[in-house]
Amino acid sequence: MKTTKTHTGNFTIGFRQLGSDWQKDIASLIAWTKENDFGAIDVGFSAVADIEKIKAAELAIGSADLLDWGGYAGMLSADKSKRDAAIEKASQHIEACTAAGAKNFFTLMIPEKPTLPRKENFGYMLESYSALVPVLERTGGRLVVEGWPGLGALCCTPETYRAFLREIPSKNVGVNYDPSHLIRMGIDPVRFLTEIVERVFHVHGKDTALYSEYLYEFGHEQPPTFAELPAFGSKAWRYTLPGHGQARWVEIFQLLKQAGYNGIVSIELEDDNFNGTEAGEKRGLIKSLQFLEGC
Repeated sequence: MKTTKTHTGNFTIGFRQLGSDWQKDIASLIAWTKENDFGAIDVGFSAVADIEKIKAAELAIGSADLLDWGGYAGMLSADKSKRDAAIEKASQHIEACTAAGAKNFFTLMIPEKPTLPRKENFGYMLESYSALVPVLERTGGRLVVEGWPGLGALCCTPETYRAFLREIPSKNVGVNYDPSHLIRMGIDPVRFLTEIVERVFHVHGKDTALYSEYLYEFGHEQPPTFAELPAFGSKAWRYTLPGHGQARWVEIFQLLKQAGYNGIVSIELEDDNFNGTEAGEKRGLIKSLQFLEGC
């Protein structure tokens, strides 16, 4: 079976499974993945049976979501009973998924109540994720934290990633590197990668385009406006296919290669020009694959 890889680093290229109807049938999704020479799939909070089917098809699992979306807020809840329930659910999921063949567990740090003092929410985050370290180390699972800068996000900038990784130094806790979120915030993604590259366990292939005139008009993080907004962005920026934005992919891959990274580059398709239809999403994934192969 042919598997497409990046020119720099020879990293296997996969994609993140979306919630679109055409991606819900795992057998059809696996067939399309192999026909188009992708080598891996990132799965959501799916049944272990899906992971087993993907592995049986000789495809890699890039990552598995640690929890469903409500569960992430539970991990950072002020209510201890909610945190305990989320920790238990995540622990069981790690046990089951690692046994089936998954290794990386995708998460993000969005508190249930962003209005609480930041240090308080940070404490809940440390308590919950520290509790997962024993099961991660026992099973060989790895936490990969994505820096999506949602409301009250606690781990998305160099400052906050640095604090989190310092407080939980386990080698089974690391980063889902996604340059698109850094570009959106005005943070140099290559400089950031230079700092944390040893803790990168998974990479998202997604980019961000910036629009200087709108950046002046609205700023990076746009307040309410009369302007019509794209589905994946604001007027000043929008998420795009790799190569349609600002990310310096060859530099990124060179740094990863030098650090000995041997994981997946997984396309996360969020682009207004391609999302929303089966034909558009398939075209967007294939265009992304072709671009990353040449980097």
